[in-house]
Amino acid sequence: MLITVALGSGGLLMWPVLQNASGGGLAPAAAVQLMNREKAVVVDVCEPDEFARGHLSGAKNLPLSQLEAKLPALVKNKALPVILVCQSGARSGRALAIAKKLGYEQAQSLGGGLAAWKAANLPLDKA
Repeated sequence: MLITVALGSGGLLMWPVLQNASGGGLAPAAAVQLMNREKAVVVDVCEPDEFARGHLSGAKNLPLSQLEAKLPALVKNKALPVILVCQSGARSGRALAIAKKLGYEQAQSLGGGLAAWKAANLPLDKA
């Protein structure tokens, strides 16, 4: 019984660490800091109609299907932080893998996407 309790509590303590290691994504507050302090480039990988309904201020729209071909032209300096955004965080997670493959080592995905951004009561621009 004690061994089961110890293993269970150990697992619960490790859960946040494992979740962050598996790519939980960048928190909205951390994204704001990167944008303000390090001039991070925000790339929204949503489709144009989704982008028009609402996006982060200063974000550039580059649909996921075009990311590999057009990201090098959009963000020439691979040393700059790049924040990848979509509606829920799923597409930006895939985009992160593409960006890392292209050599953008400081690329990060916004965890939870625009839904998390809205939940944090941060502003959106509309086209």
